[in-house]
Amino acid sequence: MTFQVWGRRREASHDLAWVPDAEGGRGTAMRRRTPATKDPTAVERANLLNMAKLSIKGLIESALSFGRTLDSDYPPLQQFFVVMEHCLKHGLKVRKSFLSHNKTIWGPLELVEKLYPEAEEIGASVRDLPGLKTPLGRARAWLRLALMQKKMADYLRCLIIQRDLLSEFYEYHALMMEEEGAVIVGLLVGLNVIDANLCVKGEDLDSQVGVIDFSMYLKNEEDIGNKERNVQIAAILDQKNYVEELNRQLNSTVSSLHSRVDSLEKSNTKLIEELAIAKNNIIKLQEENHQLRSENKLILMKTQQHLEVTKVDVETELQTYKHSRQGLDEMYNEARRQLRDESQLRQDVENELAVQVSMKHEIELAMKLLEKDIHEKQDTLIGLRQQLEEVKAINIETYQKLQGSEDGLKEKNEIIARLEEKTSKITAAMKQLEQRLQQAEKAQMEIEDEDKKYLQEYQSKFDSLQKQISQKEKQLAQLETDLKIEKEWRQTLREDLQKEKDTVSHLRNETQQIITLKKEFLNLQDENQRLKKIYHKQEQALQELGNKLSESKLKIEYMKEANKALQGLVWLKDKEATHCKLCEKEFSLSKRKHHCRNCGEIFCNACSDNELPLPSSPKPVRVCDSCHALLIQRCSSNLP
Repeated sequence: MTFQVWGRRREASHDLAWVPDAEGGRGTAMRRRTPATKDPTAVERANLLNMAKLSIKGLIESALSFGRTLDSDYPPLQQFFVVMEHCLKHGLKVRKSFLSHNKTIWGPLELVEKLYPEAEEIGASVRDLPGLKTPLGRARAWLRLALMQKKMADYLRCLIIQRDLLSEFYEYHALMMEEEGAVIVGLLVGLNVIDANLCVKGEDLDSQVGVIDFSMYLKNEEDIGNKERNVQIAAILDQKNYVEELNRQLNSTVSSLHSRVDSLEKSNTKLIEELAIAKNNIIKLQEENHQLRSENKLILMKTQQHLEVTKVDVETELQTYKHSRQGLDEMYNEARRQLRDESQLRQDVENELAVQVSMKHEIELAMKLLEKDIHEKQDTLIGLRQQLEEVKAINIETYQKLQGSEDGLKEKNEIIARLEEKTSKITAAMKQLEQRLQQAEKAQMEIEDEDKKYLQEYQSKFDSLQKQISQKEKQLAQLETDLKIEKEWRQTLREDLQKEKDTVSHLRNETQQIITLKKEFLNLQDENQRLKKIYHKQEQALQELGNKLSESKLKIEYMKEANKALQGLVWLKDKEATHCKLCEKEFSLSKRKHHCRNCGEIFCNACSDNELPLPSSPKPVRVCDSCHALLIQRCSSNLP
């Protein structure tokens, strides 16, 4: 790819090829390669790389200066697709068949679907397009869809990484197999700032001829003049866009203020309706309050009268109850005292009876002891009599023996004398025992007589006590009947008292209800006061809203006037201004130029060192002295 360089002569001895640089200039002259100096495939790769750089840079700059969404008829975009097609075709292997030789770029692009799953949507949509019949047309549609998705760089980066898969489609010296392919993929990332809207469906992509137009990338004097003219047109368009944006902002602020005014009017009407409803509620509550007060007074009068009547009845019944209870208490105390005396007397008699019974038991024990002693003495007498009989028998034997010997007789006489003494002593003891027995029998007879007398006395006393007890029991039965009557009377009194307590509790409940009604009345009064305060606050808010509405209307008028004043202003260029408009001094390096953001004229630093917030920008910006004085005067005149 060689072309002629403007402003230079062609050398006769050498055939030079000029390659444009990345900035769009004329570039550097390259000598045509001879077979001994350079590889032609490397030169082709370098040329394609430089063309891709120029195409991508020119597309980005023209798209940004164009300022709108690009379509299919935009020339830099068409040249970009032609350059990309040449880059993808470089070093492509020829697939031979029986009918023809096929050389297409659709094969490697179709491989992207397997490596990048998100690219399946593009492949499916390209296959579904009805007007595409050739693989080259599908590849061109694929490139356009990838640019619209802003993912062309991602897809091709994923493709060039897999060199082993690309070797099926490209030669080893192809652009996509070398470093130039990675550089082009890196440059494609800058295309993500471009918005393109391309119609692929109705475009004939099969029969297009991909020829690079080098005139778009070569510069001459006419191009430089056109560029300056384009710069001027761009400045005018910028001013126009600035004024349109300012007008749009003012219109939006006016519309927002109108909407706020409408919303405030609606809220004002709602507040007025709510205030009317609140006033009606207050009037109803006041009427209900008066009714409740009158009913409360009537209930209080009735309850006071009823309480007075019940108090009098309760006092009389309490007095009668106290008198009757005092008499019954006296009777009950007297009967209780008599019962206590009789029970004490009965207790004494029972104690005496118990003492006599114990004495009788002691006498019976003594009689048993005496009988036992008498039986023992009788046993001793029987034993002595037996001994006496034995002595008599011995005396008879001794007397018979005494006859046999005198010595023995003497001894026996002595023994007999001793025995006689013993018998005399025993007889004397027997007499004494008989006397004691007679005395004990006499004492027993006397004790039995005394016991009979005591028993007769105790029997008489017991009969008299039984009579007294029966009388007391009768008195007790009478007292129990009296007590039952008193209990029944007390029960009736308790029932009456319970009824009175119920009436008192009912009256207390009524008084509690009256107190609750009073509290409700006080709460209603508090609610009334609160509603009045809310009413006053709402009136104050309405007044403040009216003031704010008047201020906003004044601001709207001021903005309208500012918009009218700004409609005829033009943003002055730096090249046109050589002197300050106010002080008319010439600009220099020390005296720099400054634009006034209000009128658009250029002034020096001394004449434009003021800052004020304008309707177009809420922040303070630089304005000239005359605009500053004019705006201050307008603000002071608009203030109420």
